[in-house]
Order: sequence, then C-alpha cells, then structure tokens
Amino acid sequence: MGIIDTLNKDFESRVRLGIMSVLMVNDWIDFTEMKSLLNITDGNLASHSSALEKSGYIEVKKEFVGKKPKTSYRVTNMGRGAFVSHLNSLEKLIKSK
Repeated sequence: MGIIDTLNKDFESRVRLGIMSVLMVNDWIDFTEMKSLLNITDGNLASHSSALEKSGYIEVKKEFVGKKPKTSYRVTNMGRGAFVSHLNSLEKLIKSK
C-alpha cells in the first residue's frame, strides 16, 4: 500500500478540508461564520457537513436562539484523529522522493 492509499477519501473535497481545518482550531462554530470563512453557499455547507456528520467526524447542534434557528458544528474525537492522520499522510506524501 502506497502513501496515497492512506489519505482519507472523506477529506478529498476542498470544502470538507476547509470545514475540518476550521473545526480543528475552534470549539463550536456556527453555520453563518463557517459559511463566511469558507466563502461557500448554504447548500454546499449543508451537504458537506451532513456527510462529515454521517461519518462521525463532526457533531451538528441545532437549536433556537430566541425564535431564530441556529446550527453549530464541532469536531468529534474520532474526527480529530482521522483528520490528524490524513494530514500526516499528506505530509509524508509531500516529503516523499
């Protein structure tokens, strides 16, 4: 098995890579801030965050603040481990000769 085979397919999308990168350095982040940071559409964020949630990599919290819905995200322990492993594989790939 080559280094490329150790990369996690769940993080191949630039949007998912962005979501995970933001969550690695923030505890909870809300939908609006994440959308703004990544400069993506509502639908893009919703579909990619849903896929990451189904894989167990992020937690999604939906609540009401006053009468407004608020969606927030955070990385799970499993997601943190998987993303660190993915980054380590990328680093090995970059350093390979």
